[in-house]
Amino acid sequence: MLKWSKVATSLCLITMCALPFQTASAEGDGAAAHEKRSLSLSKKEIASPAPRFAYDSGFTFEYPDAVRGVYVTGHSAGGARFESLTKLMDDTDLNAMVIDIKDDHGYVTYEPEESSPYAKVGQPYIKDPKAILKVLEEKQIYPIARVVVFKDTILANEKPELSFKDGSQVWKNGRGESFVNPFLKEVWDYNVGIAIEAAKMGFQEIQFDYVRFPEGFEKRDGELKYDGGEYASNDTDNVQKRVNAVTDFVEYAREKLKPYGVKVSVDIFGYTATLPEAPGIGQNFSKISDNVDVISSMIYPSHWTPYFGIAKPDLQPYELVSEYAKLEKSKLAELENPPISRPWLQDFTASWLGSGNYKAYGKAEVEAQIKALNDQGIKEFLLWDAGNTYTEGVDYTP
Repeated sequence: MLKWSKVATSLCLITMCALPFQTASAEGDGAAAHEKRSLSLSKKEIASPAPRFAYDSGFTFEYPDAVRGVYVTGHSAGGARFESLTKLMDDTDLNAMVIDIKDDHGYVTYEPEESSPYAKVGQPYIKDPKAILKVLEEKQIYPIARVVVFKDTILANEKPELSFKDGSQVWKNGRGESFVNPFLKEVWDYNVGIAIEAAKMGFQEIQFDYVRFPEGFEKRDGELKYDGGEYASNDTDNVQKRVNAVTDFVEYAREKLKPYGVKVSVDIFGYTATLPEAPGIGQNFSKISDNVDVISSMIYPSHWTPYFGIAKPDLQPYELVSEYAKLEKSKLAELENPPISRPWLQDFTASWLGSGNYKAYGKAEVEAQIKALNDQGIKEFLLWDAGNTYTEGVDYTP
């Protein structure tokens, strides 16, 4: 049944590692004192002049009572599945879609104008993004544009100088994926430009994903060839250089997007909340959270080792999510202006974990995760299923 607030507004194969958490896109293979960033981004460098009038995309959306959303690929948004997903929103308390605008390969999921710098990477997955947004506006489904940032095989191969080289070749992980270099401002601007196009279209929020170096980078940063950019001369160790670059990108992107009136969110590994900072990938939970409107930790039970004392986390979704939520709350409480917490939850079955280590995820398991968040005061969430087939009959406000 629809919530009254909704009516009122008009109507992956996993490689487990020693870390406690790892996403479905694995790359294979003590708290330091907070140092002032070596590359201090001044307002003069990153902020556009405040506009006299806010940018008007022509669409009007209201922020929901709480975002309850699902992941939608470009193929699903532009194909027949879009209708079934909007019906799911109509029939339940779900009210938001996270739609791929720049995907995991580096493609833009629609075809930009020929004059656009992104015309060559455009794909016709979404034939008419404005038409999609019009439907979402009519149904008041909150639209979030997902932009995959530093995992970008297309750009890495097109411009190897923006990537990491293994000898004379662009480096790739065990899945054949390549990353571009977070140290380089040219890479930042490339991705921020795509985010701005999405904001101009009418998306209300930009969600940046893969805001990080490749996993395990601390083991190969001395072997790969890459440009350290302005960070090369910083008087800090390599871990802090990576943390500074990732954090600075998020701050930079948020400033550049301010004239467009969109919220900025970042997807982040759940395990980063358990560490002062993740040494290889450059993610510091607190520093990133301090520079976004929304933080979306990926806390799928299947992706944890027994970090919280839960031997087989996939079998205990309520307990796992509850323990994570307690930890995250304590981390966010340390910030002066904490962002909205909107974790990613699991709506898929992790059969790759092997017999006895996983369970089939359905209505009870999805509801258990949502209830665990609610019991800790977290009302927003996103559901992940790579194929965009979401469990039927779920109570999304248990």
